[in-house]
Amino acid sequence: MDRREDILCFHRAAACLPPRLRNLAEGLPEEVKARAEELRLRSGRPMTVLLPEGEAFPWREAVSGADLEALVNTVTEYSRYAAAESLRCGYLSARGGCRVGLCGTAVMKDGVCTGLRELSSAVIRVARERRGVGRAVVPELFRSGRFQSTLLLAPPGGGKTTLLRDLVRCLSEGEGCEPQRVTLLDERGEIAVVFRGRPQMDVGRRTDVLDACPKAVGIPMVLRTMNPQIIAVDEITAEEDLRAMASAANCGVGLLATIHGATVEEVRQKPLYAHLLAAKVFRRAVRILRQEDGSRRYETEDLPC
Repeated sequence: MDRREDILCFHRAAACLPPRLRNLAEGLPEEVKARAEELRLRSGRPMTVLLPEGEAFPWREAVSGADLEALVNTVTEYSRYAAAESLRCGYLSARGGCRVGLCGTAVMKDGVCTGLRELSSAVIRVARERRGVGRAVVPELFRSGRFQSTLLLAPPGGGKTTLLRDLVRCLSEGEGCEPQRVTLLDERGEIAVVFRGRPQMDVGRRTDVLDACPKAVGIPMVLRTMNPQIIAVDEITAEEDLRAMASAANCGVGLLATIHGATVEEVRQKPLYAHLLAAKVFRRAVRILRQEDGSRRYETEDLPC
């Protein structure tokens, strides 16, 4: 992605803002726009911009509760009812591929969050696809022409979702392999960023997306209905996810997933992930390493069989 495209992606994110704040964001220097990762809004505080080196405070004007409500109206195109389920989970998917995270006062019923009121914070992620970052990795994920279930490892913010998205695209398009039927479970709307039923990110022509569905529910569903060769998910976090993936592996389906952890050994120290490795569902791991210049490189290794 070149600098002009990076700046265009920033403007797509800024378009989510109400006019007053949008004008502030669009007044940033071009070099800042090209590197911006997020715009962050907190009620009663100035809006900030997240850069690779940290959060910057280029403005003094405070964000109001009305600004946050206007942001939600803009992103949902004044159709909050249509976005009620994702709002309940604290996020919105926006046209153009941006994702908005929200905080406020949770409305609870029977121990379950049913919505948010009195919004207090929002974060708009600048959506940038990195097409091609996974192309060199794809051949490493096959043995004798068969996809090996693979974990993507990195600390939070280490680029797991970016790599996962491009691997899904490459597998689906047949870049570095025979084309694969991929079903993507995008539980939190971060990978395909589905807006009104259409993915805003390029996840490939042979990819089917199940949006906003828990993995433990979605994996058995797509096994029965979509005939996938590979199921891709983001961030394994619960034991029921492991059981669902083990069931899929027993059906001969390949799995592609991300987890937090810099190395296989670090992952092994966490009880949930130790159980995952002991189950031997996954055969390969890809470590995502950030280099001093901010770029990333990828190392693949076999997992114990």
